[in-house]
Amino acid sequence: MEIDRTAFLASLGSAATIDRMSDEEKADALEEHMMRQLNGAKFPTASEVEAQIEARQWRRGVGRLFVSPRGNVNKLPAMPEKPTLIDFFNLRFQGTANHVLQSANLAKKNGMSEEIILACLLHDTVQALIRVEHGWWGAQLFEPYISEKAAFAIRYHQVLRFYEDQENGYKYPDLYRRVFGADYKPEPYIEATYEMVRKHKWYIYPRQVTVNDLYAFEPNVNPQLEEFTDIIGRHFKQPKEGLGFDNSPVAHMWRSIMRPDAPL
Repeated sequence: MEIDRTAFLASLGSAATIDRMSDEEKADALEEHMMRQLNGAKFPTASEVEAQIEARQWRRGVGRLFVSPRGNVNKLPAMPEKPTLIDFFNLRFQGTANHVLQSANLAKKNGMSEEIILACLLHDTVQALIRVEHGWWGAQLFEPYISEKAAFAIRYHQVLRFYEDQENGYKYPDLYRRVFGADYKPEPYIEATYEMVRKHKWYIYPRQVTVNDLYAFEPNVNPQLEEFTDIIGRHFKQPKEGLGFDNSPVAHMWRSIMRPDAPL
């Protein structure tokens, strides 16, 4: 069977997602891709996806800093005494950095406001700490330091990803049919949250994050964080004590990302 390499890589998700996959996971994904070609792109059902839980040695909701798909984790580099957002990008957010940089880059090209560009830059970085419910976790992590609109966009982009909005340029991605199952139905609380956000005056902000979120593998797109330092400087309220040491309600979250190997 001939394999379209570009199509196969695109089916896996972002470059950051592929980098985090073990060789075994890539082999399984290739086998699944070949079966889809044979079966006419048949996606698994939600029950088949659920059945995979007991076949794994990890849980998909765990943060990237807490698990390694390639065996033992590595010792993390020390953080500066007064860490900044850029320090966290360089030393802790590597697992999601390429993805969110691509998202912010796309938002910039599409003429989005600086608040939305910043929201795109930050929207998945909390996955270093935790993946499940990452919209809410991410908004909480950044809320003291960004505008209310940007936090709203981060919080609810997670929910809006499950609902198409062709008018605003968002199509439900095939990636979700593979990850969640072709017949997946969001939980009732997600449905209720969607109904609330859809009627909200700020609906367009999280929707713009989903539109500028990238689900495809883009091998030739590698934007650098330096391209967004001006936007960070204008819209991110960096505490003088350093993130994690400003006694904010979320300082412990930053310290957890900083010190994931601490036993207590």
